[in-house]
Amino acid sequence: MSNYQITVSYDGRHYLGWQRHGDKPTVQYALEQAVEQLFNIRSAVRGSGRTDRGAHATGQVASVELPAGLQVDELKEQLNALLAETVRVVDVASVPFDFNACDSAIAKRYRYVIWNSKELPIERDGRVWHVKSRLDVEAMIGACSVFEGKHDFASFATRPNFKQKNTTRVVNLAAMSHDLPLITFDICADGFLYKMVRNIVRAIVKVGEGRYTRDDLCRILEAKDRQASPGTAPASGLYLEKVYYS
Repeated sequence: MSNYQITVSYDGRHYLGWQRHGDKPTVQYALEQAVEQLFNIRSAVRGSGRTDRGAHATGQVASVELPAGLQVDELKEQLNALLAETVRVVDVASVPFDFNACDSAIAKRYRYVIWNSKELPIERDGRVWHVKSRLDVEAMIGACSVFEGKHDFASFATRPNFKQKNTTRVVNLAAMSHDLPLITFDICADGFLYKMVRNIVRAIVKVGEGRYTRDDLCRILEAKDRQASPGTAPASGLYLEKVYYS
């Protein structure tokens, strides 16, 4: 057996997230089913991290043990032939056995997409956050730098059934651009807490709505308390763009 790195894109509208939940439609389950069909073996497909139900990816990375000596281009074609069009293997590479898609990652980049218009094109449905009221985009752009640098992001971490021991992360990039009605927010960090990107986006949009100021975001960040922060932006606008390795 050898270890392989698989880069995957997917449309999250059709899946209950990345993480396997029995035989329910998840991206991890779809890939593991394709592997089983192709090689008649059960091998865990380990992702770089979980994406939420309804979130998307253009550069999710997974690692999986498969028979040695496979031609990577052929493997890519074989997997795609078994997968639905909503999940695409975009690259395959042979990697050392100590490579783990999650543990070996040193940074990730996400993109969040907002459609700021009263009307939403049907092809954008489920692929953006549709905000109908007009946003002050320049104010939002000015607020993004609050999140750059090394900070304790406890105020922007939604805790599921566990509490993160360390909520400090280093954000190398937090930037917003626009080609209205399209607004995009890009963020790159050495790691992300549960729903951290979606929580940050919700706070920035509050600035665009005129409900918060940049100073308010600074105070929320310094509070290190989730109760001090607003809600969570929908998963529909979130894309895992790239995972970085040394």
